[in-house]
Amino acid sequence: MSKKRTSALPYARGAAMALVALVLVVAGVWASWGSAQHVLLAKGREHGTLTVTGCSTDVCTGRFDPEGPAGPRTDMTIGHSVAVEKGGRYAVVVKPGTTELVRTGWSGGLHAWLPLGGALLLAALVIGGGMRLPRLAWASASVGGALLVGTFLAL
Repeated sequence: MSKKRTSALPYARGAAMALVALVLVVAGVWASWGSAQHVLLAKGREHGTLTVTGCSTDVCTGRFDPEGPAGPRTDMTIGHSVAVEKGGRYAVVVKPGTTELVRTGWSGGLHAWLPLGGALLLAALVIGGGMRLPRLAWASASVGGALLVGTFLAL
């Protein structure tokens, strides 16, 4: 009886695809965490309402009215995106040590995690096509798609 020899190539391909999928998801979390940490860990940070008065190509500025005894300020900025428009009023939190603001609540949280949603969709292609794990791919795509659709509806 002869022993059956197995090639290492399928295992190497699977490991490489798993590494690519992992890098995609980690990159999505990394890109999201810059804003999401201020939304999720907002306790003890300065909260308030921003009324947008003007926008440039990168940032919008306006009147920030903080909660509590502090008076309104006009030197605060928020990133210009489809989620912010001139004349809008938004619940925001201040990034510590800066004049930058981040939207809070469900819409702000979903908007902050938007890069992760895209990363999950991309990882689903690698998981399904490269690793040949269709159930895991559909789960990843469903979570990523739900995050993208939820963000679209919340904004």
